[in-house]
Amino acid sequence: MASSALAHKLEVDVEIKASPEQFHDMFANKPHHVHHTCYDKIQSCDLHEGEWGQVGTIVHWNYVHDGKAKKAKEVVEAVDPDKNLITFRVIEGDLMEEYKSFVITIQASPKSDGNGSVVHWTLEYEKLHEGIDHPETLLEFVRDVSKDIDAHLTQQN
Repeated sequence: MASSALAHKLEVDVEIKASPEQFHDMFANKPHHVHHTCYDKIQSCDLHEGEWGQVGTIVHWNYVHDGKAKKAKEVVEAVDPDKNLITFRVIEGDLMEEYKSFVITIQASPKSDGNGSVVHWTLEYEKLHEGIDHPETLLEFVRDVSKDIDAHLTQQN
């Protein structure tokens, strides 16, 4: 990430009932199933190039954010099943109209009491100029998506 005044980071933790492995598996190996859990937010995730769960894979997302249909093409930069971590770098789409770079890291960890998980989302981004807002509504969006995925995963058990 660039060390400019326009480079920033936002983070949020979301407590869920599903295991870290279940949540990680959804984004690493089954992102094309995410829209089944929250169709009002994510309409599709398609494999553009590569294989699910592999570094270098390119995926294309169609989603609704702030009431508008949006698109994002992302490359998987890191996958660590031992840490239940995946990192996506946005390479095309609506976010690139306002940000020079945008990286999303998702890590699910077991809760200290052993019941459920904490999903830690990190959004690292560099704004094109100071007049661009911080993507705080996107942080709310990923929190809500996490809760929808959790409801889907725990309903299956």
